[in-house]
Amino acid sequence: MYGNRIKIYAFADEAGSEISAQISAMKRNGLCGVELRGTEFGNVSDLSPERARGISSRLKAEGLEVWSVGSPLGKIGINDPFGPELEKLKRTLETAEILGAKNIRIFSFYIQKGEEEARRAEVIDRLCEMARIADTPATGIRLCHENEKGIYGDNAERCRDILDSVPNIVGVFDPANFVQCGADTLAAWKLLKDKIAYLHIKDALADGRVVPAGKGIGNLITIVGEYIAAGGRAMTIEPHLTVFGGLSALEREGERSKVGEVYTYPDSNSAFDAACNALKEILSGIEA
Repeated sequence: MYGNRIKIYAFADEAGSEISAQISAMKRNGLCGVELRGTEFGNVSDLSPERARGISSRLKAEGLEVWSVGSPLGKIGINDPFGPELEKLKRTLETAEILGAKNIRIFSFYIQKGEEEARRAEVIDRLCEMARIADTPATGIRLCHENEKGIYGDNAERCRDILDSVPNIVGVFDPANFVQCGADTLAAWKLLKDKIAYLHIKDALADGRVVPAGKGIGNLITIVGEYIAAGGRAMTIEPHLTVFGGLSALEREGERSKVGEVYTYPDSNSAFDAACNALKEILSGIEA
């Protein structure tokens, strides 16, 4: 639809947990592929090599690619044991290589509010160790830090700190997550844009309710336009427009996303299609 200029991917598990349902949703919306997160076999970071190879074959047969692995790495408390997380990272790197993904989405650990600065050194040390393990030129896989509610990198300043302090880590910019943290998305974009690898397409209202792209206060139209003008080509649609089965497993208690009542849909496929159409509407305006 947009030629080679724009590559649109999605968290297709929001259309359905099974890979067959995800393929169907991506195909009917003309997407390039998936940021793989959930499957009927569980979270992507828990896939066996055999499962990963099977998924890769099915996607390739449909002309779809795995752009990024939407892992939960770093979505643990800063006080939680780190060893198991490093083992999960190693498995996820192997999975990403099997899938042909060049990106792995990560987070920067849940921190008790008010303790961010006191725990900064520990966060940076952990991320540096993760980056060291992932720094394998043969695979060319990047770790991509996403801003998220409740983690160290929940605001633009701490995201910038991470991206400046940790070698070989780039950023994923999620406007809705910044809105839900009370941040000005344009100010955040200005501070971070030179370190951003790709966008998560998700918008929100001032009260935190998630709405289609361009319908909230996340300044999606401006940010997407500037990203493309600067040479950005990849973005992942993350609908969050209905409460789907896996959402509660993705967010910590007390950090739940609110869902906008105005934008509710009869089923997950309708919500997924609405999210895709909202981005396409923005892109059409930019193309024009």
